Amino acid sequence: MLKQFFILCSGADTDILNDCSIGEQNKYAGIGATVFFTAVMATIAASYALFTVFDNLYSSIFFGLIWGLLIFNLDRYIVSTIKKRDNVIDEILQAMPRICLAVIIAVVISKPLELKIFEKEINQVLLEQKNELTLANQNQIAEQFNPKIAELEGEILGLRFQIDLKETEVNALYDTYISEAEGTAGTKLLGKGPVYKEKRDKHDAGLAELQQLKTDNNAKIAVLETQIATLQGDYTTNVAESQPIIDNFDGLMARVTALGTLPWLPSFFIFLLFLAIETSPIIAKLLSPKGEFDYRLQDQETTIQTWTMQKVAERKLLLKTDNEINNKVHTEIADEEDVMNYKRKKARELMQLQADAFLEKQKSIL
Repeated sequence: MLKQFFILCSGADTDILNDCSIGEQNKYAGIGATVFFTAVMATIAASYALFTVFDNLYSSIFFGLIWGLLIFNLDRYIVSTIKKRDNVIDEILQAMPRICLAVIIAVVISKPLELKIFEKEINQVLLEQKNELTLANQNQIAEQFNPKIAELEGEILGLRFQIDLKETEVNALYDTYISEAEGTAGTKLLGKGPVYKEKRDKHDAGLAELQQLKTDNNAKIAVLETQIATLQGDYTTNVAESQPIIDNFDGLMARVTALGTLPWLPSFFIFLLFLAIETSPIIAKLLSPKGEFDYRLQDQETTIQTWTMQKVAERKLLLKTDNEINNKVHTEIADEEDVMNYKRKKARELMQLQADAFLEKQKSIL
């Protein structure tokens, strides 16, 4: 039963093959098995590739089976249409389009399995790419916020510099009136005289201005710091919102691109393996000698071809003979006097009828 199934997969004519030897049947069973297992590999490869896209097991298996059936039908058609000929060059020319198609199928089948085989290496490449994309994304978003944050921080530094400058001025006034009181500077009179009181009042006024300046500037600094915190929060939010896009950067196209960055030799050998599997039925038919099945098939096809050509030739001869007979008969009839008189009589009647009809038409017009 398994043998019959594989023979069915080969696309061979079972009515002819059943009358062939066991060896001939085994040959086509082997070709059919190759076609079948190629379709199985295509199903597995397509299911994995679709799983990386849809991330759904059942959908991937369903569409993978459809793809496998498509490849099975296509391979079966390719193998069944290659027929053994007496000229090797003709066989190769006949198989060339099918071999090109087999190469395309081999590429489509092998690529998803390459993704699975080199999954760890691809994940490493994707991790590096994600890290680079994360840094680039953070820098790009930071370019939108850093200039404004730097401007606000500059304003804060300016306000604090004003406070520091005023504190320096007030401290200088403090040292001045203390030195006046101690008699170490100014009038150099010990005690709190009029000059001391004047300098003390000037210091107190400056101190009040300093307190007011601190109050005003600290309020402005608080507002600016709030704006900076808001901008920093917006930056963090934008980074967090865009990060999932980078984290999901592991789809089919990204994996294929990452596979392209790996050394090409292992992937090339895997491609050659699937190319050998895909083209093996075609190569087997090309290399195998003309067998019993091929002769029987050729006999059946040439029989039908000869019979069809014979029928066409007979119809052409029949048409030619019939035309010759008709020409001869009409030539002989044309020479008979009775026929001429009869034709003359009927022509006269026709002309009279036409004249009568013309007369009636003219009367109706008048």
